[in-house]
Amino acid sequence: MEDMGVDRAFWHGKRVLVTGHTGFKGSWLSLWLQQLGADVAGYALAPPTAPSLFEVANVGASMRSVIGDIRDFDRLAGTLHAHRPEIVIHMAAQPLVRRSYEAPLETYSTNLMGTVNLLEAVRRTDFARAVVNVTSDKCYENREWMWGYRENDRIGGFDPYSNSKACAELITASYRDSFFNATDFARHRVALASARAGNVIGGGDWAQDRLIPDIVRSLSAGEPVAIRNPAAVRPWQHVLEPLGGYLKLAQALYEKGSEYAGAWNFAPDDADTRPVQWIVERFSSQWGGHAGWRAQGDDARHETNVLRLDSSKARELLGWRPRWQLAQTIDRIVEWHQAFIDSADMHRLSHAQIRAYLE
Repeated sequence: MEDMGVDRAFWHGKRVLVTGHTGFKGSWLSLWLQQLGADVAGYALAPPTAPSLFEVANVGASMRSVIGDIRDFDRLAGTLHAHRPEIVIHMAAQPLVRRSYEAPLETYSTNLMGTVNLLEAVRRTDFARAVVNVTSDKCYENREWMWGYRENDRIGGFDPYSNSKACAELITASYRDSFFNATDFARHRVALASARAGNVIGGGDWAQDRLIPDIVRSLSAGEPVAIRNPAAVRPWQHVLEPLGGYLKLAQALYEKGSEYAGAWNFAPDDADTRPVQWIVERFSSQWGGHAGWRAQGDDARHETNVLRLDSSKARELLGWRPRWQLAQTIDRIVEWHQAFIDSADMHRLSHAQIRAYLE
């Protein structure tokens, strides 16, 4: 594999299935795979927001897009057999911490049984070779440590979202031990890994209760940004950073098999693990105007104060490392959303940002 970059020659013509392709991360990944020349199919619910990156950037134009629920095993399995993917990247999920308090049943059924359905569908194929299950940095049992969690630290999760992602990690480990075991790799030929990334940000995210969409909505309206916990520290990174890690991991699984199976962290440099207030102030400065921010009353729902990940494993074994510093990341997001407001061609601009990232 190329050090740092993504191997275009490897991905060209590869059959790939992305679950959750209509979401924020899934749309960016689908665009990147299309740019690499992969044969991409997606399986997901309809776009979760209006507007959405999937529709604004015309993501579905160059891929097979199947609208379906990850909890519908028969439809999911049928999609796998129709497309026959060699590589599967599983991102379909209920992805919001605060929504998990309002909809715990949806959160658990999607994030647990969706994972079981995907892995069971893969188990019943003879064509899938590499599977990456994307979980979350919040799968760890959080102890408010100042240092980063490593892949072998204890998993847990306080809120239903974080807990469901820890459960998804357990499910992945069980399937790897029971059905995709390294000792029997010559028979099943499936290499399965999980990927844990930090707080991803980027253009085209309009989800509720996420920092960047909240900032964009407020600044667009000329209002101060309301933030719940200005001192909360998170491992912020542009969405393309972990996606590049997933692509490098999937290639390693495909080429080297169970040697690369297991859990992997993808996180920014320590210097980019910053408090919410820093993000808001940098974004506001680059956006222009003087809206500023204000503290919002807490609704007493538990949220982590400090969260860091250690990505030494990915850096050493995959040659992966962050490419954009956080200030540059925010500049790119401002560029994307201001271009959207100006009615630019967002398909073209999104592809241009991927190319800029690779340069």
